[in-house]
Amino acid sequence: MNVMLASGNQGKLAELQSAMSHLGLALTPQPKTAEYEVEETGSTFVENAIIKARHASKLSGLPCIADDSGLMVSALNDRPGVRTARFAGEAATSEENMALMLQQLAGKDDRKAQFCCVLVFVRHAADPLPVIATATWSGEIAKEKSGAEGFGYDPIFYVPSHEKTAAELTKEEKQRMSHRGQAVAILSKQLANQLAATFN
Repeated sequence: MNVMLASGNQGKLAELQSAMSHLGLALTPQPKTAEYEVEETGSTFVENAIIKARHASKLSGLPCIADDSGLMVSALNDRPGVRTARFAGEAATSEENMALMLQQLAGKDDRKAQFCCVLVFVRHAADPLPVIATATWSGEIAKEKSGAEGFGYDPIFYVPSHEKTAAELTKEEKQRMSHRGQAVAILSKQLANQLAATFN
């Protein structure tokens, strides 16, 4: 069964393909064309993931999987949330986002944070019952950057259980622990349980 991933990110594609290979789904990334870009107008991760999934499904005519994820920081009232990639501005780089985060948490004792990932599967653009998988990864915001792996906020996301930042974890450790890795596993189980009923 052909399913489109509402993203052109090859890392996300590989992770989903690996986790869902036993389901008989052939995942393809969405085309890198302007028409597939859609404004994320939702106020929650779930809303934005559904927006992306429905948009890609409408254009492609295929079932679609989409994700939305971000960072929630306790001392910042769960910001940046859905604006995680745009925390320091619409065209902000990861370095600019991390610099603003460290600046806003300067002198604060409460540095608790969590990453959240929402994955959504729709059978078609008007699917009234999307399959939704949500997972979180708890940690803290470090006081300075450390590590060279990963992307985004990984160099300042400290994982107490491993006494490392996310950027210091191996790829295998991160995939096993991360919000996205957990959400992929949850969605895979949900689809395995519902696939027969969904497409019969």
